[in-house]
Amino acid sequence: MKIKYNQKFLEQAEKIFTALTYQIRYEKGSFHAGYCLLSGQKIIVINKYFTLEGRINVLIEILKKIEIPENILEDEDREWVNGIIPIQNTLSL
Repeated sequence: MKIKYNQKFLEQAEKIFTALTYQIRYEKGSFHAGYCLLSGQKIIVINKYFTLEGRINVLIEILKKIEIPENILEDEDREWVNGIIPIQNTLSL
């Protein structure tokens, strides 16, 4: 799947994180990579000054780093994520 840098694509990425029980917050701060992932609390803080493209890239980068239990996502969401990165059967977060 080709990454589309539009609001709908961003909303779909945010929906995936919501299904994985992550909270996404857009805050100002001096983040080196533009985001801060608080693993123990499942909170993602993204620099609020990031462009739409930057926000999407950050969320995709985080998707690649976290474990995604296949059984949590609905079929449509699983297909969307599989288009971006392959999902592996993993233990629960």
